[in-house]
Amino acid sequence: MRPLYLSCCSSSSRYLSPITFFSSSSSSSLLAKPILPTFRTNPGFKFTQSRSRLSIRNCSSISAKPSSELRKKKGSLDSSKPEDKKLRALRQLFSKPGIGIDAYVIPSQDAHQSEFIAECYMRRGFISGFTGSAGTAVVTKDKAALWTDGRYFLQGEKQLNSSWILMRSGNLGVPTASEWLNDVLAPGAKVGIDPVSNFVSDFDETEQFLFSFDAAEELKEDIARKDHELVYLYDVNLVDEIWKESRPGPPNSPIRVHELKYAGVDVVSKLSFLRSQLVDAGCSAIVVSMLDEIAWLLNLRGGDVPNSPVMYAYLVVTMDDTKLFVDSSKVTPEVSHHLKNGGVELRPYGSILSEIESLALKGTELWLDPSSINAAIANTYKAAGDKHLESLGSEDNSKSKNPKVSNGSSGQSWGPCGVYRASPISLAKAVKNPYELEGMRNAHLRDAAALAQFWTWLEDEIHKGAKLTEVDVSDKLLEFRQQQDGFIDTSFDTISGSGANGAIIHYRPEPGNCSIVDSKKLFLLDSGAQYVDGTTDITRTVHFGEPTAHEKECFTRVLQGHIALDEAVFPATTVGFVLDAFARSFLWKIGLDYRHGTGHGVGAALNVHEGPQSISFRYGNTTPLQKGMIVSNEPGYYEDHAFGIRIENLLHVKEANTKYRFGGIGYLAFEKLTFVPIQKKMVEVSLLSDAEIDWLNDYHSQVWEKVSPLVEGSASQWLWDNTRPLVRQ
Repeated sequence: MRPLYLSCCSSSSRYLSPITFFSSSSSSSLLAKPILPTFRTNPGFKFTQSRSRLSIRNCSSISAKPSSELRKKKGSLDSSKPEDKKLRALRQLFSKPGIGIDAYVIPSQDAHQSEFIAECYMRRGFISGFTGSAGTAVVTKDKAALWTDGRYFLQGEKQLNSSWILMRSGNLGVPTASEWLNDVLAPGAKVGIDPVSNFVSDFDETEQFLFSFDAAEELKEDIARKDHELVYLYDVNLVDEIWKESRPGPPNSPIRVHELKYAGVDVVSKLSFLRSQLVDAGCSAIVVSMLDEIAWLLNLRGGDVPNSPVMYAYLVVTMDDTKLFVDSSKVTPEVSHHLKNGGVELRPYGSILSEIESLALKGTELWLDPSSINAAIANTYKAAGDKHLESLGSEDNSKSKNPKVSNGSSGQSWGPCGVYRASPISLAKAVKNPYELEGMRNAHLRDAAALAQFWTWLEDEIHKGAKLTEVDVSDKLLEFRQQQDGFIDTSFDTISGSGANGAIIHYRPEPGNCSIVDSKKLFLLDSGAQYVDGTTDITRTVHFGEPTAHEKECFTRVLQGHIALDEAVFPATTVGFVLDAFARSFLWKIGLDYRHGTGHGVGAALNVHEGPQSISFRYGNTTPLQKGMIVSNEPGYYEDHAFGIRIENLLHVKEANTKYRFGGIGYLAFEKLTFVPIQKKMVEVSLLSDAEIDWLNDYHSQVWEKVSPLVEGSASQWLWDNTRPLVRQ
C-alpha cells in the first residue's frame, strides 16, 4: 500500500530500554528490544549526518510541466484556478507589519506530525495543488518550489503548474530545501514557519506549530550558515489568510472504545508500563502527541483523519495522573466511563500549552520525542523552565552567598530539563500481542473474501465489454468490503490505476478525471480496509487480455523478489535495510529497480503506516525487526507513462525454528496474513525455479483452504480457478 519512501536520518543515541507487557487475561509476555524510530519523514528537511552541498543551478531543467489535469477535491482543494493567484496573494502578506519575511515554508503535517491529516490542515495541498501525502512547499518573493520523493514524481508533474519547481528529492543534483534557500536568498534573509491559528472552540486556545522540534531546529541551524533567520509567526497562518471561508471545518467525529478482546492489554496495564519507562529514563512525565500512540495507549479509536481511526488529542502522563486533551464534544458517555476506569482525566484540547507551562514551572522533567513533539510545546517548556530556574536562583541568592540551583533527578544544577528521545510507545505499539495478531488474521480473511467477490465481478464485467472507470472499480470494491462484518472504513485512498496511471506510485483516480480500465493494459489495484479488529493492505496487478513478454518478465521478477523476502530467515538483530535487497535482486539482474521502500509497518486496527520498523534501502533506520511486528512485502516496478507493477502482502514477524543458533541468537521468519490469488497469467514460468513454483502453488493452496469457506457461487468458482497449481510446460 502506498509504499513508503523512508529517510536515512537517525540519531543513534535514541534507544529505549526493554519492556514487557502482561495482559490481565493472558500470561503471554511481549518483549520489546531497544530501538530507534526514524519512520516519520519530512521530505526537504531530513539530512544525513554527512552530506555534500549541492548547487541549485541543476534545478532549471526540472520545472514542473503545466497540467491540465489538476486534481479536483471538493471546493476547498480545488486546484483548477490559476495557482499564481494564490502565490501572489501569499507573497503580498510577506511585507505586512508584524510579518516581514522573505520566504515561507509550508509542510505537509498537522500539529501532531501526522502523515495523513484532516482536510482542514491540508495547507500545502491548497497552496500548491499537489495532494501527495509527503512533500514540503517553499515560497520566496519570486520562486516557489515543492520537494517530494520518488513515489510522487509523476503526480507532481501532473498537479503542479508552471509557477512551481518540482524538486525530486533523492535525485542527483537536487538540493534540499535549506540548501535551496541558502542559494536563492540574499544573506540575512528571514524565513517564516507557521503556527496554526485554528478554529473557534478549543482549537483557538493554542498555537500549534506544524514543525516538529527537531525539524525546526535543523532548519534554523542550516539556514544560519548564510546568516538567515528563522522567524516563528505566532499570530497568523499565511495560508489560512488566503484560504479564508472556503477552508473546511475541524473534524468532530465521536470517539469509540477499542474493546479489550481486540486490544489484548487494558489501559491501566499500559499506563503502568509507560510509568516504568519514565522511571528508567529519570523523567517524571511524558507528553504524547502522535495520534496513533494515544489511541493505542488508551484503547480508543476515532474518526478525525480519513482512513485512520484516530482522534486529535494530546496526552500527558505523570507518575500520579493522566490527562487527555481533547474536544469534549467527541467524548461519548461510554468513552467517558472507559477513561474514568483507566484513571484518565479530560482536559480541553486547547489547554495543552498551559499544562506544559505549569509542569515546567513545577520543575517537572518531561520526556519529549523531538521527531513528533511540535516546536510550540518544546519552546513553551523551555521558556517556562528558564523562568523556573531564574526563580530558584533568586530564591537561593537571598539565602546564600554561593547559590546553587539543584532540582534534577540526580542533583544536577539545572532547571527542569527535557529528556529528548524516541517515544517508548512507538515500539510497544509495533510489537503486537496475541489478541491483536488474531484480530489481524481474522480481518484479513474477511477482506480476502470481499476481494474474491470483487475480482469475480470485475473480470466478468470486463469480459462482457463494460466500460468501467478507475473510480467505478474503486467504488465497487468498497461496496464488497462494506458487506463484511466489522468494516469501518478504507485504510487509505484506493490506488486504481490502468495502464500508465499504474506507474504513478500513489495514484488516486478522481471522478471526471480518470481513465477507463483497459482490457489491453495492465491494471494495478492497491487497497486496504479498517475493520474493528484489524487493518488490511494488499496490492495485485493483473491483465484482462494478453500481457506482453516484457510485462510478464517484469512481473515475474517482482514476484521472485516478493517470494525471496517472504521466505527470508534472518537473525533477530536484523534491521530492515538488510532485507530490502532480497526483494530487489531479481530486478537488479536486468538493470531495473523501484523508487520506494519494500515494506512498512502496519498498525492493528490503527494506521496503515506505522513505525518504527521498515524494510527499505535507506540505511538510517536501525530498528531491528522483532517477533510480533507486522510489515508489508511490496516490491514493484514502474515504467513511466506505460505501466506499473506491484505485488503486496502483509507479513507477521515470527520465530524461526532453525537447526542452529549461531552465537546464541534466535532467528526470525515471516508468516503470511494476506490470502488473495496472484494472477498466474502474468508469470513467465521459464524464469522461476522449481522452489519458486512450489512457493506459488503452496500459497494458492493456502488461499483456497482459508478463504473458500467464506465465499460461494461464482466467487467460489473464481477462487478455485485462480488457485490451481502452476505447472511448468
